Amino acid sequence: MRRYGKHTDEDDVRVRPNRKGNRPRSNIRPKHEDASEGLVLTVDRGRITCLIEDRTVTAMKARELGRKGVVVGDRVMVVGDLSGAKDTLARIVRVQPRSSVLRRTADDDDPYERVVVANADQLAIVTALADPEPRPRLIDRCLVAAYDAGLEPLLVLTKSDLAPPDTLLESYGALGVPYVVTNREELADGAAADRVRERLTGRITAFVGHSGVGKTTLVNALVPERRRATGHVNAVTGRGRHTTTSALALPLAADGGWVIDTPGVRSFGLHHIDPSRVIHAFPDLEPGTADCPRACSHDEPDCALDQWVAEGHADPARLYSLRRLLATRERREGD
Repeated sequence: MRRYGKHTDEDDVRVRPNRKGNRPRSNIRPKHEDASEGLVLTVDRGRITCLIEDRTVTAMKARELGRKGVVVGDRVMVVGDLSGAKDTLARIVRVQPRSSVLRRTADDDDPYERVVVANADQLAIVTALADPEPRPRLIDRCLVAAYDAGLEPLLVLTKSDLAPPDTLLESYGALGVPYVVTNREELADGAAADRVRERLTGRITAFVGHSGVGKTTLVNALVPERRRATGHVNAVTGRGRHTTTSALALPLAADGGWVIDTPGVRSFGLHHIDPSRVIHAFPDLEPGTADCPRACSHDEPDCALDQWVAEGHADPARLYSLRRLLATRERREGD
């Protein structure tokens, strides 16, 4: 018998039963040592657009990847026709380890996780101050998802010409989340994009927000050469159309950063969130959990964080903010 390796035996050859003429298949797969690394820019109905060096290449998943998903932001290894010419198709044979994964579920009782983006290091949560009205519960949920994924959050408040930002910002003051406030006039003359861009330089930033808040309009201002379609807000319902239907990674010219525009969301399910990971975003509170009971929810009578705060180790407002965020896992957004 021919040997393929030191420990190869009959178990390494699989034969499909009850089919005549099938050749035995080996578990040994090619290493694809000549594969080139690419960055996934967008995924659309099984076709994956990758940036390889200075050109975009259309690819599809190789069979050996099985059910492993490929999402925007992934670093992948690609083989085949890498010319980027029309009607050519390459194959993605490996997905490199991810530094971060932003996930969401469709709803809180949906166990199926959806990876939004991979390898981002910042989450820009875009919300309008009016038209449509702010949705603090959705903001809270996005913050929890950011903390769980290890991403730094950034609040981007639009349409300040219609309503002041003070009340909304006050509710997040204890969290110390950085923010940028913009209005429609500044968006038109480029001043808003300049201020937001200062927070994006050298970083990979995913933009999230519900429809109508001006997310894609802002992305268009940041990367004008790659404009995406924008919609309008219904004057009766306050809802916008989902004009962005798939995530797309766009480079910031000369700034060394990337913007990932994601489809507008109406909900952000947190079924998958582990509360023990959220506490990592509160370094002033985390040491106080050492004396918490096992599997503490951090909002129960025996939680050690109450004593930690009472002893002056952290601001009570920080503990309130942590508990408010953790409570979003137990309440539906519309509650």
